Amino acid sequence: MPQDKKGVGRTSRRSFLGRALTATGTAIAAPSLLNQASKAKETTQMAEGEIKITLNVNQEQRSLAIEPRVTLLDALRDRLGLVGSKKGCDHGQCGACTVLIDGQRVYSCLTLAVMQEGKQITTVEGLAKGDALHPVQTAFIENDGFQCGYCTPGQICASVALIEEVKRGSSSVVTPDLARPPQLSELSEAEIKERLSGNLCRCSAYNGIVAAVQQVAGQKPPSPVADIMLREEISG
Repeated sequence: MPQDKKGVGRTSRRSFLGRALTATGTAIAAPSLLNQASKAKETTQMAEGEIKITLNVNQEQRSLAIEPRVTLLDALRDRLGLVGSKKGCDHGQCGACTVLIDGQRVYSCLTLAVMQEGKQITTVEGLAKGDALHPVQTAFIENDGFQCGYCTPGQICASVALIEEVKRGSSSVVTPDLARPPQLSELSEAEIKERLSGNLCRCSAYNGIVAAVQQVAGQKPPSPVADIMLREEISG
């Protein structure tokens, strides 16, 4: 009996030491194991049809592995966490997903992410400089250019592009004289509405949006109070 008890004790100590050494070894090897697991996962993902791409988003290089059919909108929202760009119709009809690519406004829901390598992508998150808002963002706030805010990121990006397009001398379908594109100081309300016609606002905050563009263009937008009074007069 003493031997059995001694044997049992000896076995118990061995088991304890074995478990302790195993735990210690696992703790030491943990970073290596995690790296191996990460590489294994990456290999599995690549084998499942994903490819590696690098996107320049808001002046930052972002690497990710995605399927070739993933849209830029889904890559921005689901993979990079930039949820400012909204998924509205997902058919390029509402403009809520508008972003800037090399300064041009683009519906990100209709654009493949893999086709944007080497290009400068700017989302609404990248317009501000630290705590300083972009002039268009400030104008939207000051002119009450949004209500629910769902379409606002796309509206703002489109407005930023609009201003740059006018500076470059681009005409629109309502430009009276194509040989003389409008200047910012003389940009008409009709021009602004036409150039933003691809961005819809279900809350109908169009008056504030137009006023915001007018303000950034250096014009004096209509008074919000006068606009409210006019709407009340029209509604009776």
